[in-house]
Amino acid sequence: MTTPLLLASQSAVNLLDARSLLAAFGVLGVGVVMFAETGLLVGFFLPGDSLLFTAGLLCTGTADRTVQFTLGPLLLAAATGALAGAQCGYLIGRKAGGALLAHNRSQRLREGAQRAEELLERYGYAKAVVLARFVPVVRTVLNPLAGALGVPVRTFTVWQVAGGLVWSVGLTLAGYALGSSIPNVDRYLLPLVALIVVVSVVPLAAEVLRSRRAAAAREERG
Repeated sequence: MTTPLLLASQSAVNLLDARSLLAAFGVLGVGVVMFAETGLLVGFFLPGDSLLFTAGLLCTGTADRTVQFTLGPLLLAAATGALAGAQCGYLIGRKAGGALLAHNRSQRLREGAQRAEELLERYGYAKAVVLARFVPVVRTVLNPLAGALGVPVRTFTVWQVAGGLVWSVGLTLAGYALGSSIPNVDRYLLPLVALIVVVSVVPLAAEVLRSRRAAAAREERG
């Protein structure tokens, strides 16, 4: 009897919903999702931002009391999955080359690959690798694309670690901080998750704005 019940509970997991993933797979699931979203092209649809934020929130004990985590293991799982996933994606791209993305039929992945390539061309390797962490889909495809384009291993590793830690640890701690300071914060979870997703793209938006202003200033001087 337990096997059918277990299979039924697993089949009910909504891969697009952070709470559903956390309730089903716990802290280990956070690491696996981080790895899949940043290292495997099939994970581009996973809710990385909202998963990190919600998991941090559930460490406080002030939200959903049926699912609670400890902050230390959660941070370790999130960071490990994010960093190992990005490095794996880079190595896959380095081995497979551009064929990996060229044969993919997903329109979202193609658009993400185009944006990732634009980031690399416009901002250079270091800044692009960091900024990509904050853009859904782009953070999935930039890693294999960097490998396919021959971004130096040392450069990629240093900056993916820096960006990965800021992204994974930062969003998790943001959820934890809000959960610790706002009573019954789970009532406002959906708007808070939407807000944190918007805030996560602020670094990219600020960099785009700065770049456009610099380009306009150069045109005026020319």
